[in-house]
Amino acid sequence: MSDIVVRIAARGDGVTASGRHVAFAAPGDVVAEDGSVTAGPHRQVPPCRHFPECGGCQLQHVDDEAYAAYLVERVSGALAQHDLTGDVRAPHLSPPRTRRRATLRAMKAGGRVLLGFNAEKSNRIIDLAECHILRPELFALLDPLRRLLGLLLAPKRTAEIHLTLADQGVDLLLKGVKADGFEAAQGLVDFAGEQGLARLSLDEGVGPEVRWEPQPATATLSGRPVPLPIAAFLQATEDGERALVDSVLEAVGTPATSADLFAGIGTFALALPGRVLAAEAGRGAVLALKRAAPSIAAQHRDLYRRPLMADELNGLDAVVLDPPRSGAEAQVEQLAASTVPRIAYVSCNPATFARDAAVLVSGGYRLDWVRPVGQFRWSTHVELAAAFSR
Repeated sequence: MSDIVVRIAARGDGVTASGRHVAFAAPGDVVAEDGSVTAGPHRQVPPCRHFPECGGCQLQHVDDEAYAAYLVERVSGALAQHDLTGDVRAPHLSPPRTRRRATLRAMKAGGRVLLGFNAEKSNRIIDLAECHILRPELFALLDPLRRLLGLLLAPKRTAEIHLTLADQGVDLLLKGVKADGFEAAQGLVDFAGEQGLARLSLDEGVGPEVRWEPQPATATLSGRPVPLPIAAFLQATEDGERALVDSVLEAVGTPATSADLFAGIGTFALALPGRVLAAEAGRGAVLALKRAAPSIAAQHRDLYRRPLMADELNGLDAVVLDPPRSGAEAQVEQLAASTVPRIAYVSCNPATFARDAAVLVSGGYRLDWVRPVGQFRWSTHVELAAAFSR
């Protein structure tokens, strides 16, 4: 007796009407008793030769319609776990080859350098011959990097490669790589110049040290160049950033006074009108935001240990928060006790978002809408922006 795949589970498996999980099955696929799968209308040919071995993507085998439905279901399912309902909007999908930051791994083995993402559920490195998610500027650096690392990496040693596309070019951080002696140090500088890097930094185990930066590296946010700290957080794609910023501005309206909590280097603070308080635990991010926008009251503050209290929030017209994956439980409890009329919540974890949303709703807020954002194309990573109001 056959069974039809009706949805995609959180980790990417297809789930049949009877509850059977089938790896790499798409909605509409027909699964026979022996486990064989007949392709349905939402299955596509994966564009990359490394799929499904490479851990960078989990869903290249499904079409955009099924991928968009997956994003919506992840959010609505998380809300349902807390008996919450709301308008879950159609998602924004970042196009292929738009990812502007990535962390890769490298290892020297058998006389050559392997460079790429880890294999799915493994520490094995997939040596990338192609990539359909990275910006072309980042992928073009991989072969030159293999040659450089061939000179610097000891056999069987691994390194982390952090790539970020800054305004001036690629910002490159090498972790676990040593450049001993003048020749190696000069080789790094020559490489950076030849490849037109914005910045090259080396972390030999005691923190990053800049080896090349002909002019200060910046990232432009809402039309304003912001100094870019090494390995700073940026939204994964430029179009995804725009979708999130637009959603935040729709959620908060035109506040005269607002706060951006977990502000980073100002992705949302720089887009907000009126007087803005920005709170962030990363000292480098706070300093960067202060330099870019002295008019914003940027505050170095760990919101997990010292959230803004309800009496500090009262009187604000709106609050934006964009916490890490663990959510913002302590801060949300204070928001729930406040009188702030509008809240925009940006999240990279539907589960912790739904938990925090339940606290806000129990405190008297209404969940107006949620918009999923698929910046991490073909992955199971889901981001979102949501609007709450009193």
